[in-house]
Amino acid sequence: MDHYIGKLLDNRYEILELVGTGGMAKVYKARCHRLNRLVAIKILREDLSQDAEFRRRFHDESQAVAMLSHPNIVAVYDVSRSSELEYIVMELIDGITLKQYMQKKGNRLNWREALHFIIQITKALGHAHSRGIIHRDIKPHNVMVLRDGSVKVADFGIARVASGGHSTLTQEALGSVHYISPEQARGSHIDSRSDLYSAGVVLYEMITGRLPFEGDTPVSVAIQHINSIPLSPRELDPSIPEALEAITMKAMAPNPDDRYLSADDMLADLEEFRKNPNINFDYNSSDFDPEEVPEEEYTQVRPVHQPVRQAPDRRYEDSYEEDYPPPRRRSGRRYEDEEEDYPPQRRRYEDDEPVRRRGSVWPIFLAVAAVLLFVGLVAYFLWNTLFAGVFAPPETHSVPNLVGRMYEDVKDDTELLAGFTLIEGDTIADDADPGTIIDQDPKEDKEVGETITEIKVTISGGPEIIPVPHLDGMNFQDASTTLRNIGLKAAVPDYEFSETVEQGYVISYTPTEGVELPPGTEVHMVVSKGPEDKPFPMPGLVGMTKARALAEIDNKNLQQGNVEQEEYDDEIEEGKVISQYPLEGSEVTEGTEVNLVISKGPDPATQPPDPPVPSSGTKYVTVDQLDRFEGTITVQLFMDGGEIGRETVDTNMDTAVTFQVSGTGSKTLTYYINGVATGTIPVNFDE
Repeated sequence: MDHYIGKLLDNRYEILELVGTGGMAKVYKARCHRLNRLVAIKILREDLSQDAEFRRRFHDESQAVAMLSHPNIVAVYDVSRSSELEYIVMELIDGITLKQYMQKKGNRLNWREALHFIIQITKALGHAHSRGIIHRDIKPHNVMVLRDGSVKVADFGIARVASGGHSTLTQEALGSVHYISPEQARGSHIDSRSDLYSAGVVLYEMITGRLPFEGDTPVSVAIQHINSIPLSPRELDPSIPEALEAITMKAMAPNPDDRYLSADDMLADLEEFRKNPNINFDYNSSDFDPEEVPEEEYTQVRPVHQPVRQAPDRRYEDSYEEDYPPPRRRSGRRYEDEEEDYPPQRRRYEDDEPVRRRGSVWPIFLAVAAVLLFVGLVAYFLWNTLFAGVFAPPETHSVPNLVGRMYEDVKDDTELLAGFTLIEGDTIADDADPGTIIDQDPKEDKEVGETITEIKVTISGGPEIIPVPHLDGMNFQDASTTLRNIGLKAAVPDYEFSETVEQGYVISYTPTEGVELPPGTEVHMVVSKGPEDKPFPMPGLVGMTKARALAEIDNKNLQQGNVEQEEYDDEIEEGKVISQYPLEGSEVTEGTEVNLVISKGPDPATQPPDPPVPSSGTKYVTVDQLDRFEGTITVQLFMDGGEIGRETVDTNMDTAVTFQVSGTGSKTLTYYINGVATGTIPVNFDE
C-alpha cells in the first residue's frame, strides 16, 4: 500500500488514492479539509527530492505557474515546500488526455474537431506566453480533454524543471522528442515559438493520424526535426483543407523566424480559417527550409526524409522530343527540283499516237456537266436540311458558374445565362449571406446540349438562428443539456460566490435570453459557488459530553465526521470527549468535518482485578480473523470485568490467537483489539 495514502499534509490535505505516476512525480486524489473540495496533488519523487537544486527550481517554477489563470490551463491552487516533501496542489480534472482521446478515435480526428482542440491549446499558450511562461513540453499527453469537449493544458513550467541540466536524449524521452522543436533538439536558446512548433506537431498528428517523424531512438527522431521537412498533410490526405495545412506547416517551420511570431498570430489565422475554410493564406511550405546552423553546433547528418521529390535532369522539351520525334524534313531544294521524287511519265502527250476524230464531243460534256451540277445541288440541299442533324456534331453550351452570386443579381442577366433558364430551388440555412446561390445543377463549366436549358439553384437562407432559452434557476448541468439539445454549446463557466443563488446554479448568462445565435455558438454562464466560506476559530469540545459536543458542531454549521470512536481514559469520565480534530482554535469554515474521540472511562486492564473465582473447569478460547487488522496488534481477553489473558500478534504471520481459561458455569468473555472492545465469546465451563 502506498505510504502516502491516508496521510494529512500540512494539516489540510487528506491523501485519498493514487491516480497517476509520471517520470518525476506521483499524482494523488486528495481532499482539502479547509475548503471541503477534491483536489489533485503532485508529489515530487523521493529520489529527485534529494537534489536541492532540483527542488529549488521545482518550487520556483511552480510558484510562477500558480499565477496563471485561464479556462484552458489546469489551475494550480497551492505550492508546498518543507524539509521532507515537495508537492503542488492542482485542480482535479474529470477527463482523459488528448492522446487517449485520439487513440479511442483511431488516432485521427476530423479536421473540424482538431480545429476545436488546437484553438483552445493556442489560447492557453497565448495566456502563458503573455506572462513569460514557456511550456517546453506541449504534447497530447499533457492536454486533458474534459467531458464537455473543452481542453486544459497541464504541467506548465514543470517541463523546464524536469529537463534542466539533462541534455541527453534517452529512450525515456521518446514520448516528448516527437514534439520538440529543432532548437530544443540542438540544445539552443528557445522562446515561445518553440511551443508553437510543438502545437503544430500536435495539430499535424490530429489531422493525419501519424507523427511527422518516426525513429527507433530519440536521437534519430531529434535529428529529423533538425534536418528534415515532413510530408505535407494533404500528401497524406487530400481532403484536408489547404488553409489548415498552411497553418500547420507554418507553425512547424524548422526556422523559428518562419513561424508565427506569437500564439495570438496563430490564433488569428485559426479563427479566420474557422470562419472561412476556403481562405488562402499564401503560405508555401517549400519556403520553410531548415534553419542554417554553424557546423560546430551540431553534427551534420544525412536527412531521413527528402523535402521534395527530385525532377529528372532533362528539360520538358527534351523529354517531349524523345517521346515524339519530329517528322523528317525535305532537303532545302526548290519544288521544281524535286521531280526525281516522282516517277517520270512514259512519254509526252505530243508523242502519243494520233486520235481518230469521230465528230464533236462538246454536247456530251455539257450534258454530263449539267447532270453532275443537278446532283450536286440536290446533295447540297439534302445535307443542309434532312441530314444536317444526323451527321453534324451536336451543339453544346458551357454552364456558367453561379455559386457565390446573389440570386436577385443573376436571375435576369441574359448575357450571363446565355439562353439558360434559371429555376429557383430550395432555400436552406447556410453560413453564406441570405440570397446567395450555394449550389447549382448542372454544375459550373459542364458542357450540355440544347436539350438542357434549365439551371436549378439552391439558395442560402442565411445562417440558422437559435434563440437563447431561459436558463435562470437551472443548475449548470441541466442548462448545458438544454443548450446542447437545441444546437448551442455551453462555454467553460465562471464561478462566483452568491448569497442568494444555490451552489451549482446559474447566476447569469450571455448572450441573454431571446438573443438569436447561429448553431454551435457558445453561451457563457456564471455559476454560483454558494455563500462565501468565512473562516472562524474551531470551538473547544474536549471535556463536553458527546451530546453537547454534537449540538455545538451543528450550531456552528460544521459537519459531523467520525464521532463514534471510543478509547479508555483514566482522567476523563465515560461518555465525554477526549480529543477533537480540527484542534481547538484552528481556522475552519462552515461544512468542515469534525472528528471526535469519546472516553470509555478507565481502562479495565489498569484496574485491580476482582477476587479469583474458584474454577472447576478449563477451556481453550480462540480469537480469530485477525487479518482484518494490519501490523502488530494487542489482543486482551476479559472475564467478569477482569483481564484473564493478553497476547501481542503480528497479523502478517498469525491470523488467530488461543487462550487457556478456567472458571465455572456459563460466562461471556470479551476480547479487545488495541484497547478497543471488538467482540464476545460465550463459554460454559461445566460442559
